[in-house]
Amino acid sequence: MTAQPKPQLTSEEYLLFERASEEKHEYIAGMAYLMAGGSKRHNRIAGSTYAALYAQLRRRNCIVYPSDMRVKSVQTNIYTYPDIAITCGNEQFEDEKEDTLLNPVVLIEVLSPSTEKYDRGKKFQHYRTILSLREYVLIAQDDYHIERFARQSDNTWVFSEAIGKEATIELTSIQCVLALEEVYEKIDFTSDDSEEA
Repeated sequence: MTAQPKPQLTSEEYLLFERASEEKHEYIAGMAYLMAGGSKRHNRIAGSTYAALYAQLRRRNCIVYPSDMRVKSVQTNIYTYPDIAITCGNEQFEDEKEDTLLNPVVLIEVLSPSTEKYDRGKKFQHYRTILSLREYVLIAQDDYHIERFARQSDNTWVFSEAIGKEATIELTSIQCVLALEEVYEKIDFTSDDSEEA
């Protein structure tokens, strides 16, 4: 997300603007923020993660969405574009356009240098208000490292992580396993391709 917001907008004005725009903007506190493009490494990691989850969920009642699916946190009235959003069962959308998901079960972000602080902080704070959300996953770009936050029955969040090429991490809410070797397939950590465009 870049630091240059558009002028103050209502959520209705944002949706009209966003649906006509060729670029993606996140909407926070009445402001639309242009999203920066992802690096080659960011896109490869997101793509490999999407492929791994799609393969595991394809015959189940769950849908995996890439970063073009907008997600709304109804409680805090923000709109974001997570790298991956997963929903199971009956999907709920904001309106008949079906381009704004309201009930994700899992949200995944590939961390970027410019957005990591936001993804870990304020964005996760907003995501926690989505009652359907069971797991939030952060994937590092600079090492074999995945972090998972899982909502418990008492509404607390429990942290776990997987580190190293041979590691795996289970996403229990959707009964999937991410193998880090698959997530980071074709990633060369010695090259400098993790910076955003």
